[in-house]
Amino acid sequence: MSLLHLFLACLFAVILACAQFAASHQESGDSHCDPDDEARISAQFRPGIVTLDGHADDWADVDGFEFPLRPALDPDEDKEYKAGKMTVKALHDGTDVFFMLQVDGDYVYSKGDDHKCPSVALMFQVGESATYHDMGGCKESPDTCNSTSCRGFEVDIMHFSIGNSIPGRLYGGNSISGEGKGDGIALVDMYSWNPHCRNFDGSGTSGNDSIALNNWKGAWWHSSFSIHSGFIEDDSPYGSSGQKGTYYFEFSRPLRTMDRLQQDAQFTIGQASKFSAAFWYPTDGNPWHGSAHYTVSCDWVPMDVTPGFSTQGKVASSSWDAASGFALILSFVAFCVSIFVGHLVSKRKSVPFTPIDRL
Repeated sequence: MSLLHLFLACLFAVILACAQFAASHQESGDSHCDPDDEARISAQFRPGIVTLDGHADDWADVDGFEFPLRPALDPDEDKEYKAGKMTVKALHDGTDVFFMLQVDGDYVYSKGDDHKCPSVALMFQVGESATYHDMGGCKESPDTCNSTSCRGFEVDIMHFSIGNSIPGRLYGGNSISGEGKGDGIALVDMYSWNPHCRNFDGSGTSGNDSIALNNWKGAWWHSSFSIHSGFIEDDSPYGSSGQKGTYYFEFSRPLRTMDRLQQDAQFTIGQASKFSAAFWYPTDGNPWHGSAHYTVSCDWVPMDVTPGFSTQGKVASSSWDAASGFALILSFVAFCVSIFVGHLVSKRKSVPFTPIDRL
């Protein structure tokens, strides 16, 4: 009988361990959160105003939305990120879409250790059935999830960990290697069906595809840096630890990509997309872990990609119409005056012509 009890105890311990492992990657299901109905991002047509360098100066006149950051797995207000909110801004130039993420935080950096540096991610709905919860929400297990069984549950993910990147320098945009990995810099382009089924673009159960690219490019900065000229790797850690300030993460990607595997979100001018943003931050010197991240909302946030010059064009058109109308009226008045003057001249008495030799 004691042997049976021992077996049951061991079995219970294994089940409990598995449950805890799964919980570290999935939402508990007990938490409740009502997303902000007013939360919405507008990517306006603003060509030629942004340089992709991590600096926020050229974003000063672009409107954004401030999001409170709450734990993704337990979005309780009491556990909100204390240092401040995340401001998300977006725009497009007709070819590429640009993002600026701003979040307050004391400067922390540990070269070569991504988990001791801040990190951010963007996630977009690709498949029509893809949910924000559980990163796509496909119910298949890691052994059974694939492009067939999870068709329609795809989400597109860009993740940027800064432990191996220099402030102000541009990263990403690399081709995917045969192993499905990037170039060693932690700005990666991924897709997912659920937390257990994540892959780099161009890899996964459907095999590798050399056409798949990391279409994202990005840079980062912190407001406490005393110089604006370029850093090099030997300047690490680039600033004084604990300095108060704001982190800036700037990204771009083509509106449309060459994706043929349902792994990239495709943005269309005049239509809305669904996105979310996440933030990891090492607290008290402790490294962050994968599921311990904050998010801007407990559901998808709409993002509108607005047509070009929708407002400016109307103003310009109205100005042109007013000028044209004024010119037309002025021309008509001048025409009438000329007719009137001609009429007066014709009514004058004619003066007889006198040859000069008769004078």
